Amino acid sequence: MIRHIVLFSAKNEADIARVIDGLALLTKIPHARRLEIARNAKADQIENELDVVVYGEFDDETALAAYKAHTLYEEAIKRVRPLRELRFAVDYDTASAVRST
Repeated sequence: MIRHIVLFSAKNEADIARVIDGLALLTKIPHARRLEIARNAKADQIENELDVVVYGEFDDETALAAYKAHTLYEEAIKRVRPLRELRFAVDYDTASAVRST
């Protein structure tokens, strides 16, 4: 399984809800096993610069690629890119993850 995590900061705090609305389009794409969009609770004592998280689970790299090729993915980018400051993305195969015992 592939985990896809993307973190965003909005240019303006007033735009966070619009960023979430734009990213909500991603939940309509059928290739994800699980997809969540959420506002950062900003409970970390060191860093709270990021505003929004996208968390997705995909069966494999083919499913993730199909998700990224979907027209709704492009539409979400079109809506969110002008509103965001930072974007960090991570994809990893859970089979290679170090786990707690």
